[in-house]
Amino acid sequence: MNWDDLKCVLALHRGGTFSAAAQRLGNDQTTISRRLKALEGTLGVRLFVRGQGRLLANDAGTAVVARAERVEAEMIALQDTLGAAAAPSGSVRLTAVPILVNRLLVPRLASLVARHPALVLEMSADARNLSLGKRDADIALRLARPQAGTMLCRRVGSVSYSVYGAARREDGKAPLQWLDYDESLAHLPQARWVRRQSATVTRMRAGDAETLLAGVRAGLGRAVLPDFAARPLADVERQSPGPVLSREVWMLVHPDLRDLPRIAAVQAWLSELFAGLNNPASEEVA
Repeated sequence: MNWDDLKCVLALHRGGTFSAAAQRLGNDQTTISRRLKALEGTLGVRLFVRGQGRLLANDAGTAVVARAERVEAEMIALQDTLGAAAAPSGSVRLTAVPILVNRLLVPRLASLVARHPALVLEMSADARNLSLGKRDADIALRLARPQAGTMLCRRVGSVSYSVYGAARREDGKAPLQWLDYDESLAHLPQARWVRRQSATVTRMRAGDAETLLAGVRAGLGRAVLPDFAARPLADVERQSPGPVLSREVWMLVHPDLRDLPRIAAVQAWLSELFAGLNNPASEEVA
């Protein structure tokens, strides 16, 4: 058994398919399948079973995964310790909801690149909460205070939301119908705010704010949107006198990675970015 074998097991466990594991490791599916068979032959036991269209770790597989995650943590710590004195370099995986990535982070990424040209920021615009514990990401931004866990979290600011509709409307001044989140996101503060305003059926529902913004720009209706995304656009206009709500932004990082130069550089950039949005002073919690 070697580290490459264990990386294969972890990739299969996290990806659930040979294709996903191959993509994670930069290999082909045949190589992943061959490595798994060789490892199972060495151990004399199967590690995965098929269920619900995915590869699922059985009892033996779960035990190997647990050990492999410990080895992975040690390998990362060793690599980072050896490079701790160097200038920030390498890849940092950052995850946030699509509208934060597309409308706030990417447009301001040039300042980070100019400051640290050896850094590579891998952006994951994903509405799901990717796991830092499973190394799906190094840093995560959340629009709510996380529940208790093992990750270090720090509030870096807040995002204000206002009501927006299309500018230069051709249908007069009749109130626009609401564009809202779908039922899976009905718990969000902005979705609850809209549903307190009207009990009527909305014209469109979507699974993320980026789609709602596209609907507003197309003249389909009005929506509660983050000011940083909507206010700079010439084809939309704010219809509320000011913000109708605000949401906190929290930054999460794995404790083993927090002080590494590449991670610290991105954390500092994010803190400065949100400070520039005139947000409250940050606070740190254990």
